Amino acid sequence: MRDYCTATPSGPTGQGDNFSDIRTILLLGSGALKIGEAGEFDYSGSQAIKAFKEEGKRVILVNPNIATNQTSWGLADTVYFVPITPAFVERVIHQEKPDAIALSFGGQTALNCGLALAESGVLAREGITVLGTSIDAIRRTEDRALFKEALASIGVPTPRSFCCQSMNDALRAAETLGYPVIARRSFALGGKGSGRAISHTALHDLLALTFTESPTVLIEEDLTGWKEIEYEVVRDAADNCITVCNMENVDPLGIHTGESIVVAPSQTLDNQEYHLLRNVALRVVRHFGIVGECNIQYALDTRSRAYQVIEVNARLSRSSALASKATGYPLAFVAAKLALGRTLEELPNTITRTTCADFEPALDYVAVKMPRWDLQKFPHVSHLITSEMKSVGEVMAIGRTFEEALQKAVRMLNVGADGLFPHPFHFSDLANALTCPTPQRLFAIAEAFTQGWGAEQMATMTKIDRWFLERIQYCVRVGEEIAAIFPSPSAVVEGGKPLTLTLSRLEREQFLRAKRAGFSDASIAALCSHTPDDVRAWREEAGIRPSMKQIDTLAGEFPAQTNYLYLTYHGTEDDVDFDTGNPGEPLTPALSRWERGDRAASQRANQQRVIVLGSGPYSIGSSVEFDWCCVQAAHELEHQGYYVAMINSNPETVSTDYDECSTLFFEELTEERVRDIAALFSPMGIVVSMGGQIPNSLAPKLAHAGLAILGTDPINIDRAEDRHKFSALLDALGIDQPAWQECSDLLSASAFAERVGYPVIVRPSYVLSGSAMTVVYSSNDLLSYIEHAARVSRDAPVVISKFENLAKEIEFDGIAEDGQLLAYAIGEHIEHAGVHSGDATIVLPPQRVTVETLRQMKGISTTIANALHISGPFNIQFLAKENHLKVIECNLRASRTFPFVSKVTGVNFAKLATQALIGVAPRNRRYQTIDLDIVAVKAPQFSFGRLHGADSRLGVEMASTGEVGCFGHNAEQALLTALLSTSFRLPQKNILFTIGTLEDKLELFPSISLLAAAGYALFATQNTHAFLNDRDIPSALVYKISEPSQPNITDYIKNRRFDLIINIPLHPLSQDRTDGYALRRLAADSGIPLLTNVQLVKRLIEAIIREKPCSLPLLPWPALLGLEVTRDERYTLCS
Repeated sequence: MRDYCTATPSGPTGQGDNFSDIRTILLLGSGALKIGEAGEFDYSGSQAIKAFKEEGKRVILVNPNIATNQTSWGLADTVYFVPITPAFVERVIHQEKPDAIALSFGGQTALNCGLALAESGVLAREGITVLGTSIDAIRRTEDRALFKEALASIGVPTPRSFCCQSMNDALRAAETLGYPVIARRSFALGGKGSGRAISHTALHDLLALTFTESPTVLIEEDLTGWKEIEYEVVRDAADNCITVCNMENVDPLGIHTGESIVVAPSQTLDNQEYHLLRNVALRVVRHFGIVGECNIQYALDTRSRAYQVIEVNARLSRSSALASKATGYPLAFVAAKLALGRTLEELPNTITRTTCADFEPALDYVAVKMPRWDLQKFPHVSHLITSEMKSVGEVMAIGRTFEEALQKAVRMLNVGADGLFPHPFHFSDLANALTCPTPQRLFAIAEAFTQGWGAEQMATMTKIDRWFLERIQYCVRVGEEIAAIFPSPSAVVEGGKPLTLTLSRLEREQFLRAKRAGFSDASIAALCSHTPDDVRAWREEAGIRPSMKQIDTLAGEFPAQTNYLYLTYHGTEDDVDFDTGNPGEPLTPALSRWERGDRAASQRANQQRVIVLGSGPYSIGSSVEFDWCCVQAAHELEHQGYYVAMINSNPETVSTDYDECSTLFFEELTEERVRDIAALFSPMGIVVSMGGQIPNSLAPKLAHAGLAILGTDPINIDRAEDRHKFSALLDALGIDQPAWQECSDLLSASAFAERVGYPVIVRPSYVLSGSAMTVVYSSNDLLSYIEHAARVSRDAPVVISKFENLAKEIEFDGIAEDGQLLAYAIGEHIEHAGVHSGDATIVLPPQRVTVETLRQMKGISTTIANALHISGPFNIQFLAKENHLKVIECNLRASRTFPFVSKVTGVNFAKLATQALIGVAPRNRRYQTIDLDIVAVKAPQFSFGRLHGADSRLGVEMASTGEVGCFGHNAEQALLTALLSTSFRLPQKNILFTIGTLEDKLELFPSISLLAAAGYALFATQNTHAFLNDRDIPSALVYKISEPSQPNITDYIKNRRFDLIINIPLHPLSQDRTDGYALRRLAADSGIPLLTNVQLVKRLIEAIIREKPCSLPLLPWPALLGLEVTRDERYTLCS
């Protein structure tokens, strides 16, 4: 292996003859973000497009996820926002005539679609080459029976298992293996349908769900408690093969790797174990003939050194994204190049530019991945972590030790904990919290150490390696030591001002030890009853500050300059010095965004610098749409001549790619860390308005610390975010709003609700995705909810407002500069108010909003923008009733609809908003965002099928995990395409109706009549059946789940007799386990489409009657906008 690479980074070299005739590549994305398949595929797809474009290829992308970076201007030549299904992709193939297809960059969705196209003969018939790993190899890694057979042929052990096609076969297999057993599906995503069964009854119940979605189930011996290890392997067509990274799951086997804390590189394997598994990985990858990137997962018994291969993913995966960000090795980019016939030895490492791609990375640091869950949003969902994924996002922290990285990762999650110890969680049964894994088990371990439990005892209970437990124990011990360093607050305060504290040499060493163990200023402050500002002042007085280190894949073995940085307290000097005028030459991106001359100019030492705060971990309410905004902002700032640093902690994002901005800090989004970076980077300003609520909430603190916030003044951000202040502002401006009152106790809240009448809505300040925001319908509801809502935001008062029934909700996305409105877009919610805007189906441009209402909205928004002196992005939500408007909310940041409105209107809202932040936005240009030639619909993606017990009825608290956006010549076409893109299946024949109130029955009656006239078979529960029968609409009676009569809904669902279930709840937000809840849960578990909203049902039925799926148009973007967009035009669209 050579130390240095001789290949040049530019121009297609060494391309094999087999690929020279490939001009057009069809790339399949992963669709909407969902549990098990999230933003990591936006990263891998974006990198693949850049690699293909660098080779001179034309790229056609199929991906309905309109919020992604890969669907932006300047990447793929053409994008189709349509479902990633064989039927739609085949139509795209006929229309575009691609020469090749890439299946490895869109997760399980793309892989399954590609396999179906191959098996149906479409790929062969159309002469399409499958790039990278062959279809045969993919099939052998995905099909459990073929996988087991292939590895047995080369003597590689796999768990004992039986492939079963029926319930009886599976139960017999379990008896043969002995309980407990594991059940797994083939071709599954994120462990869906898998589980551990300890008895015949438990397995029967598990299989009843698993067999509803898969004809084949693998019954496997249980290896729970073994160590889980992963290797990321890269192989080219010439059989050159390297391992890029190995990773160790902190949690034992039995917990899905996506749910586990993962550390890279492995920490507890000895040299023999490491090389044993590495050599097996190379054998397996070569045997399958993988070309590109591959992930292999092991179970390892460290006592005997026995191992079993659990799984091989012959594609880019969640672990691939983590490995790429952890090592600095551009896995997706390299895999795309290898798919075109390049070899590892001829490819340069585009991060270091000094080594080849066949140079295995070396790490002189530790990376820790930690999942993020939002299970608190779903009252009936078990918090147990199992082999089936429930997490919605993740973070990655980098440090020089495991404990430093672990505590950083805890803070990155943004769950209210500043570290392992102290923490905000309470455990009534500590032993149970240790043996039953939940999202809080890590904190239970720390709590147990504070109570004197031993590492050996906890290793037995948790099956976690003792080494990891001892590192957590060390953190607890350091925390107890640091608490004794500082005097009490009364001893250090004189005249209301903190005195300078001089630390002894021993105390300084203890302080430094705490920082090296990952303790934040805030956690140290909590331990010794001081403020974080006090601790920061003492730390700086003692000369304790973090060092800035670079990730170069070389562990300092060879000289390299990279723009990929992190901070650690295990250092004495910085790898990069921004103040000397030599901040390290930024990388030239694989796909240049502007001319090299401009890029060179951006490296001037005296260039002004800007920090963009990223969005942090994906969660319900904060997803890929904010990452898109951050990336667009960074691009525009660089185009305007600024040197840009991105701060983010999410390894799934494009914003944490090495080639998206001048410098990347893979770091926490906390006040302390942003101030640390600002002290090193010396920015002229910080962008807080693009990454969602996390950076927006930091604005007041950063401004108080003396840092410049670009755009709207943080004082005005607070005036908009604070519900009380904003409501008072609307009153002063004479703008109508729902009746409201600030309430600090239950008595005043109850009195207000009685005065205005129920229902009312409870709103805390500074929330995202409706957290703790609730509609209550009675005094009992109010008493039970207000205490919970007040706890969410103790520093801000709770506002109670009148909930407006039957009001249409409309969104106004705007951009202003110095209070002057520059551009706007208006989105119409199909659902009435009461459904969170993130869960609503949005139509753009509005189809059923009067011109007068639109005019009023613009006027009110202009007034608010002026009053708050807005510079940058903002979003206002309106209620409309008979042309009368009320304002319910204003956010002075980019909204989750910014990517949608940008790509539908052709106006890059994030770019224009960035120009407004720095005062260069054009003020005399008009943007056409209302009168468009096409219609688009944004639809939510839910993951209720994975959240067993969750109620799929929609409310004011957001529940969706992703979104799609699709186009049509009319709203009906766009709606059908969007729903199909979320895996919603249109009914072929049988539809069940169960409608609660008479008002809802009457409203839906005309739509039901249309279905009956069109020949659909209607089924209904007793009251709905009687209502239809009285009006001469034929329907078949079925009984509720709780009714002991036949025919019963349960049997019909289990036998898949219904194509669609329409359940309109009697009480929209009851938490009781009613018949309606049981029906909705059974539908979700059985994978049967379900609708619970009257307005959406009406619009869907209109669309079904008017349009047919086979005739839905294929509209190529951006051509459908009527704009000729070139690679660089993303920088001129709004100029």
